[in-house]
Amino acid sequence: MYPALSADPALRDWIAATRKDLAAFGETHRGELDIANRANRFPRDLYRELGRLGYLGPLVPAEWGGLGGGVSEYAVISEEVGRHGLVSGQIAAQGQRWLLDWGTDEQKQQWLRGIATGEIVFSECISEMNAGSSFKAMKSTAVRDSGDWVLTGSKTHINLGADCDVTLFYAIADEGLTCFLVDMTLPGIRTHVTRAIGLRLIRTADVEFDRVRVPDTARLGPPGEGLATFLSTFNVSRLGNASELIGLGRRSLALALDYAGTRQVGDNVVTDFQGIQWTVADAWTALQAASLARDDAAVAHGRGEDIALRTTTAKKLAIAAAEQASDAAYSLVGGHGLYFDTPYTDIVNDIKVLKVAGGSNEIMRNFIARRVLNSADHEGLA
Repeated sequence: MYPALSADPALRDWIAATRKDLAAFGETHRGELDIANRANRFPRDLYRELGRLGYLGPLVPAEWGGLGGGVSEYAVISEEVGRHGLVSGQIAAQGQRWLLDWGTDEQKQQWLRGIATGEIVFSECISEMNAGSSFKAMKSTAVRDSGDWVLTGSKTHINLGADCDVTLFYAIADEGLTCFLVDMTLPGIRTHVTRAIGLRLIRTADVEFDRVRVPDTARLGPPGEGLATFLSTFNVSRLGNASELIGLGRRSLALALDYAGTRQVGDNVVTDFQGIQWTVADAWTALQAASLARDDAAVAHGRGEDIALRTTTAKKLAIAAAEQASDAAYSLVGGHGLYFDTPYTDIVNDIKVLKVAGGSNEIMRNFIARRVLNSADHEGLA
């Protein structure tokens, strides 16, 4: 669902080709993807294949191995990943954004091309047991020592934390919040795979840093500027979250409609009943509204405008739309959806994870409220 993006002649044909290509990829590899999802296993070969096809590097210029696109292409790929239950490149896209915005030439040479092509797997070590959205509670430390930095801390809920080649480690230095690109083969790093309920193709892990020594050249951005690096990436990556949520809602509703359209109830099929039709109408409308908000944010980014409010709004609407579409799917399929060999519960669990990833619904609401209340015209209401 790309109501505004598809109106751009420069994008329309590419969107159609991408939808077709990723649908075929999902159909070809459906069995492998489902087995890996059940096993809580990262399918690295399929991930690398998506990279080879260009679908892991939407934000990276072609000379660095990427697609050479922008936020609009990133949004389309993310939505189709959700629509077809593919292994997500969301974490890779965030790594690309960090490197493009803050990386040195040396860091780009070392990491960017591989992340864009899937040869290098990226993760981000941010969350801690008692520090999620509040960096003030972060306990991880970065201490200068003879020109190097010594990193210590425990991170949790790290997507691809046990499967990555490089991670972005956030810690508190004397100057404040600072981040580092860390080679995961360095001594002092331990990982433990955890079992999240959703997004199990990019499984989570706990990651422990015990006096890991890195050179100053591993630092991403100036010391103490970690919040700036975080915001520059997450204001964009929320569109990836929103897009995957829209894709998951599309997937759930489309599969349910295929089933309900042939499911006999007396002389009718399920979709003949007005109550069911209203449920479908409401779910479709919610997905369309979320898509419009997401498209608006992507287009605004292309114009160089501030998109923080737009991406936050898009994610809030996408959460609600995905949940409504998933609920509608259960109304359409009934008992058929109550088994693990149908995809509906996996979709629900993926939605629950994405509802939290990049900022929960409550954080979205807090940000929107502050923007409205602190604006002289209440963000256009006056």
